[in-house]
Amino acid sequence: MFNYQKAYSRNIGWVTQQEQETLRNARVAVAGAGGVGSLHMLTLARLGIGSLNISDFDQYDIHNFNRQFGAFMSTLGQDKCQVMDEMVKDINPEMQVNSFPSGINKSNVDEFLKEVDLYIDSLDFFALAARKLVFKRCYELGIPVVTAAPLGLGCALLCFMPGQMTYEEYFRFEDKTSEEEQLIQFLIGLSPAMLQRNYLVDDSTVDFKAQKGPSTVMAVNLCAGMAESYALKILLQRGPIVSAPYGMHFDAYRNKLVKTWRPMGNRGLLPKIMFRIAKRIALNPK
Repeated sequence: MFNYQKAYSRNIGWVTQQEQETLRNARVAVAGAGGVGSLHMLTLARLGIGSLNISDFDQYDIHNFNRQFGAFMSTLGQDKCQVMDEMVKDINPEMQVNSFPSGINKSNVDEFLKEVDLYIDSLDFFALAARKLVFKRCYELGIPVVTAAPLGLGCALLCFMPGQMTYEEYFRFEDKTSEEEQLIQFLIGLSPAMLQRNYLVDDSTVDFKAQKGPSTVMAVNLCAGMAESYALKILLQRGPIVSAPYGMHFDAYRNKLVKTWRPMGNRGLLPKIMFRIAKRIALNPK
């Protein structure tokens, strides 16, 4: 009963029939099948992307219910990769899915990125080692990277394009010695505008030592909309791309859209001030 042309016919108009075929022949990698990752996968499936490489080593738990789109009573305890594999194929039975249920590491990162046209980052915020590994290999292989961070009731988006500012040049992880401080570097790099800060009602929920933080489904939805819009533009090679050291942060609670610019990445006076403030909140919860 499935017919690709009919299934994606309502895309036509915003994309041409030829461009839809380009999407059909594209392969996108998504690491992490949690909040943003699960909706990235479903949105890419509904966009008509023909092939996905997906990874996650975790299983669904009840605390995932507020934001993860594969989390149901019927999927409790099930592998996230397996659930999302079934869900995207329920949308597009023709989709080719390569699943990496043990996560991404040095032994499989090249296979994960094989023949990939675009990487969309959705690793857990605290998965710093895996994120460094994947971003480095993407740059070496000339693969564009999009990362969208769910922050409060908004999304902060960064894009790293081949031959331009690298992930490390932007975040400056090596300027910090501890993993906790490097995670703070990641946070202030993701969110230079910090639009979400003014309405965080309970600082104690942000605890880097316990590796936990609050999240909302609204932010996850915004992340998918922004990231997959960039996926479309990159894969079809049309439309303006804002790439690092520039970024975008839209916050629906604050009714604000800010285009950020960090020409030296996380170096400079302002990032240093932001680092001190974020460190106080994240490492010394009430």
